[in-house]
Amino acid sequence: MTHKTVVLVTCGSAREARRIARALVERRLAACANILAVPVTSVYRWKGKVQSASEYLMLIKTSRRKFAAVERAVRALHRYEVPEIIALPIAAGSRDYLKWISDSLVRAKS
Repeated sequence: MTHKTVVLVTCGSAREARRIARALVERRLAACANILAVPVTSVYRWKGKVQSASEYLMLIKTSRRKFAAVERAVRALHRYEVPEIIALPIAAGSRDYLKWISDSLVRAKS
């Protein structure tokens, strides 16, 4: 088991997803955020009714230590009242890629 996570976040538009992804990477809260370019269809219950919507799914690579800050940032930047923010542990991965995630989350020393 690693200390890295993939955080799933859905957005109502590709533009919103890009804005959130850029902010997370710029703030070093995420090493990378992939945005599925084709909308996914979400079916869900909201305020007592079954609804559906087209949404854009982000796959955000970060660490467990950064999750709380990622969640706060997504909540502040997201237009949904209750945005999807789900962290899944990365059980294993390429050593080089996992190191790159770690390196991307810290500021370079001057």
